[in-house]
Amino acid sequence: MDDYDYDNLTSKEQQKLREEQIVQSYRQDEDMMILVFAQWCVNRGFDAKELYQTAYPDQVDNPRLQQGINLTVPKEEAGDIPDDTLFGVLSMYGNEDLALVISEAIDTRAATERRLASQEGEEE
Repeated sequence: MDDYDYDNLTSKEQQKLREEQIVQSYRQDEDMMILVFAQWCVNRGFDAKELYQTAYPDQVDNPRLQQGINLTVPKEEAGDIPDDTLFGVLSMYGNEDLALVISEAIDTRAATERRLASQEGEEE
């Protein structure tokens, strides 16, 4: 829609159009957040669906999550996504439950790696 068409709309139609554009923009940004999450999972070796379902068990089949997963690339082709970046993006969209699950998964993995390293050190 060009400016001329917009100017010919009633104020109510203009308001409705602006609201639709805001919703569409938010949805696109939210899809980007999902993609960042899914790619972070690929990069770190986590299962995005598993983490998401742990955080949101009532959303077993989330088509937007699946779409984000489908858009990921192999770790070798992706740029690094720092943990802080992921947590910041999740926070912007109120995904504190998912952030908590991710934080716990990171901590569990780190503890497992420390335990394995300790056991390897004892075997030498």
